[in-house]
Amino acid sequence: MPQATSALSRREAIKLLAVTGLAAAGPRPVFGQRGRPAVAAITAFLESLRKPDHGYGWPDQEIAHLTPTFGVIGAYHLLQLRPPDREELANYVRTHHPRDLKPLQHEARIFDWQQVQALQWIEADATGFAERVAAFTKPIEFKRIYERHGYPVADSELSAVLLHALLGLPTAGIAGAFGRYLDERRRANGSFNNTPAADGGDGHVTTTLLALRASQALGRALPPAAPLIGWLRDCQLPNGGFTFQPGPSFGGVVDVAYIRAVVRALQLLGATPDKPEACIGYIHSLANADGGFGDRPGWLSNATATYYALDALAALGALDTLQTIKRRPARSRTPLPADLKIFSAQIEAHGTGSPADAVELARSLQIDLWGAKSSVRAWRDRFAAIAAEQQVPVTLFTSDEEHGTWVDVSGFGTYSHMSDVIAPVGADIGAPVGRDRATARAVSWEEFRTRRLAPLTRAGGRLIWQFGENESLMRMVLDDSVERGGFAAISTYHFGNPDFLNSQPFLNRWRGRLPFVALQDAHGAEPWYFADFTTGFRTLFLATEPTWSGWLNALKQNWTVPVRRDVWTKGATWMHSGSDDVLEFVRARETEWRWWDNPRRGRPLVSIVPVRPTDEFEAGRPESGINLRVRCAWSSNYLGALRTPLAELVKLIVDGREVEPVLIEQKWTTTQPGEHAHHYALTGKVAEGEHTATAVVREIATQKETTHTIRFGGHRS
Repeated sequence: MPQATSALSRREAIKLLAVTGLAAAGPRPVFGQRGRPAVAAITAFLESLRKPDHGYGWPDQEIAHLTPTFGVIGAYHLLQLRPPDREELANYVRTHHPRDLKPLQHEARIFDWQQVQALQWIEADATGFAERVAAFTKPIEFKRIYERHGYPVADSELSAVLLHALLGLPTAGIAGAFGRYLDERRRANGSFNNTPAADGGDGHVTTTLLALRASQALGRALPPAAPLIGWLRDCQLPNGGFTFQPGPSFGGVVDVAYIRAVVRALQLLGATPDKPEACIGYIHSLANADGGFGDRPGWLSNATATYYALDALAALGALDTLQTIKRRPARSRTPLPADLKIFSAQIEAHGTGSPADAVELARSLQIDLWGAKSSVRAWRDRFAAIAAEQQVPVTLFTSDEEHGTWVDVSGFGTYSHMSDVIAPVGADIGAPVGRDRATARAVSWEEFRTRRLAPLTRAGGRLIWQFGENESLMRMVLDDSVERGGFAAISTYHFGNPDFLNSQPFLNRWRGRLPFVALQDAHGAEPWYFADFTTGFRTLFLATEPTWSGWLNALKQNWTVPVRRDVWTKGATWMHSGSDDVLEFVRARETEWRWWDNPRRGRPLVSIVPVRPTDEFEAGRPESGINLRVRCAWSSNYLGALRTPLAELVKLIVDGREVEPVLIEQKWTTTQPGEHAHHYALTGKVAEGEHTATAVVREIATQKETTHTIRFGGHRS
């Protein structure tokens, strides 16, 4: 998410509460005079999340987001308090759906529900949403390239029904489609999940709660109470908390989201947990010194977890117990090692096209670790040879997206994009579990762990989480990764999505537990025409040296900071980090790594490559001699379609003599890459010894001319 100006400190938040009257106003008598300090601590935390754009955000971010804003408003509602500046807050909620940053691949109706519910909580007008919501008449099939069966994401789709109820819209027109959807997904025990019950698998507590509420909104009978009450109660563990289903095969941790879903579902059924006092005690254990609540004991506070904790206590009739909470002490800060330095990595950068251009990008942008995607050994060897010849200090590693891997989790669906691997070059990491995405056999998560994760990890490789929009499933695999190892990092910035933490905000709950990284996910034939993205974002990491072991230690220690600054950020610098200490370290040393407005580390405006007949990966290979290929910088789309030139060739000088190159232009199509290059052929036998080629180029935006010179031999030794 973007970084702009500083969020309110805790002290500033308390001061604001005093000014607005919130700290003194206190809750209604249900909390009593004794409860005021506890409520003041919570509201101080909530106000520490206030951002300059009038919404609320994640603690490490400096602009707001709809989801934490919804959580803050919900928390105030439960505390029976009004948040300050309601008009500005209401305007923020109306105008900040995550799709406003970039249209989402799938319509996420849960965000529309957050907007309408938040507005109604603060008694603001939400009627402007009625026309849009009225069009939500049936569940939308999920794209089958991501979920094999096209199963809609239940938690998002059922929000459409709740929206109709919130806005007072008639439900007769949606009752058939959503009624069938509910019937198909109801298990024999009365629980619900993402897939039809006929596919097998048990229910999930958050989907079950939404399904019960949707059933009520549609005027449908609820499932028989006794079996479902028993199932919900069986989700409680000895520590008093709840997991998402009784005895899950993996990821069965206790989480505040699951606790809240169970106690609210039981309340709808007129029941309570078997051990309510133990449940209340567990919720208390989530309270942190900053006044907020974490998702799990010891985890960082955030608005969503705080809202869920309060909502669960409210459902248990235990909000008055807030005054008895003994908050977890603040963590003591351990100074970072004094010898750490800041290095840069590109995950899933180009491993195809011109290795010479890839090295030039790494040199100019000062990329220390280059993750080659979809590369073959010969390409990697050539990249390494060029880097050695030109003394470019870049280390190559393998970084692949293993298409054709389908992971099936009973009750949730069968998902692709679950196997993005990184590893040292040449390491025996084993084989992908599938290659052809249309026909590959799906594997279970346990089989994936055994067949893919185990050999990858033994060889020093790691698994990177790319994306996933089924929150219930992603919670399982990421929680399991925290518990047993699995996904070693979570991607944020991406070529196709400005920030996954914007479109999948639930990922923020793992801040401090799993490191955040940027994922290039290179597309198109040539690295030169993907440079908008290679330049725009990267992953910074802390280490003593830019080695593979240093990188792995940075992942282990949560010493990573993905950074983005490009057209999407509109002049701002976006950053994520799992650690405030690491974020402060990186910010304080910006001059050491910033690439914008920095001629020593900026995007190259031109590349000159002496292409020989043996250069199998280079475009413009001659039959004999050497072809000097000159490419100027262009803005391109992610597949290499050229958009606008950033620089133009003024002249080309070879061995001290100006020459006339030939312009080669080729428009991008689905069958051929884009190209805009000047070629100059050195025919016949090129004299041995050193030669020079100098390109004089003009940057179009500034009209400033610069030169770039290479030295090359008559033949490759």
